[in-house]
Amino acid sequence: MTGAPSVSSAAADPEVPAALTAAVTAYLDHLAVERGASPHTLAAYTRDLRRYLAHLTSLGRTSLDDVSPEDVADYLATLRTGTEHHKALAASSAARSLAAVRSLHAFAVREGLTRLDTAHQVRAPRLPQRLPKALPVADVERILAATAGDAPLALRDRALLELLYGTGARVTEAVGLAVDDVDTDEGSVRLLGKGSKTRVVPMGAYARSAVDAYLVRARPELARHGRGTPTLFLNARGGALSRQSAWMILRSTAEKAGLPEATATTISPHTLRHSFATHLLEGGADVRVVQELLGHSSVTTTQLYTKVTVDSLREVYAMAHPRARSGAPSGAPPEPPSGWTG
Repeated sequence: MTGAPSVSSAAADPEVPAALTAAVTAYLDHLAVERGASPHTLAAYTRDLRRYLAHLTSLGRTSLDDVSPEDVADYLATLRTGTEHHKALAASSAARSLAAVRSLHAFAVREGLTRLDTAHQVRAPRLPQRLPKALPVADVERILAATAGDAPLALRDRALLELLYGTGARVTEAVGLAVDDVDTDEGSVRLLGKGSKTRVVPMGAYARSAVDAYLVRARPELARHGRGTPTLFLNARGGALSRQSAWMILRSTAEKAGLPEATATTISPHTLRHSFATHLLEGGADVRVVQELLGHSSVTTTQLYTKVTVDSLREVYAMAHPRARSGAPSGAPPEPPSGWTG
């Protein structure tokens, strides 16, 4: 076996039928050799499929041909409830384990190892929606103000953070930009998003000014130390700035800005993307416009941000409206303002 962990050697139970072990081993080989899966991914899939093999063996199944949709559904149920040998998994972990099982069955059908894909119709547990956390506008302004300075790295940091917040770009999109992707005359940037989809996003006046200052006064100085890369954002050695470096720039700037420790230590470039979307919607932008700016393929994803906006409006109302704080009859809820739809 090349590259992938061996299920047969990793499984502690020698009673696992050979046909099941062979199917999973072939699948892990496929992941390692043909799909180029990382060692971390292979290890995770091995753990999940070992557990699946143990479950099938306990049911008396000897090959994937013996497995029914009910068997797979029963396996999912044991993931959520736990067994005497394994603790219950969260919905996200159970969904990941089921994804490994479904991929195994689909592979086995393609390779002729089994006749029917009995796992495809078993649905993963519904995951709770995690609403993105946006920073208050004042906190974003404090972060951006903390990048002040005329040194090349200070100008770069300001241009990077202004662009992230001013365009809603993902960090991978920002650090992957080439100089030619930015048009400071038109005030726009061409971003290469997920699925190699390109979108052109306008830059606000602050981002436009910061990027222009960086290109004129800082990048040439940084580029002197490198080998002529076309990448827009450079590190101190003249090479392309990495995702990790962009992350650290934001963290250190948030600390310099004096943000609370809980915020400064958990903030990420995606926080600025969330803030960009939320602040646009709070300002009255149409959700479909924000969808285009973010590069979301579905408006459903963008609508998560509208929930953040409603929550913030509810909080403002509770704090500011007199009838939300006092004057309501005992036991009666406060009356919402006219036109409230939350």
